Amino acid sequence: QVQLVESGGGLVQAGGSLRLSCAASGSIFSINTMGWYRQAPGKQRELVATITGSGRTNYADSVTGRFTISRDNAKNTVFLQMNSLKPEDTAVYYCKADVASFSGPYENYWGQGTQVTVSS
Repeated sequence: QVQLVESGGGLVQAGGSLRLSCAASGSIFSINTMGWYRQAPGKQRELVATITGSGRTNYADSVTGRFTISRDNAKNTVFLQMNSLKPEDTAVYYCKADVASFSGPYENYWGQGTQVTVSS
């Protein structure tokens, strides 16, 4: 089994910063793409940013230039540095990882989510 645990959410004023972390643990052989998604009330879950095992990144247009995704492969951890936060960034942020266990193929795993609230 593989578990993803997020941390770092909270309440921040507009223009502020937060750093999210997501650590994967369990029967991990290899992790491919890791990413962050978010879901605001009444809206569908949307991609925020992804990073491949080799470090190639992809961002939603709405966060480009403000958010930075990175990862520590030795610690099976992905980060999301969020700067210049806006009220419209308010959402539950979910971590996702494409993980191969020691006994199987790659599968997608999700974290439990962490709340980010940006006040105006």
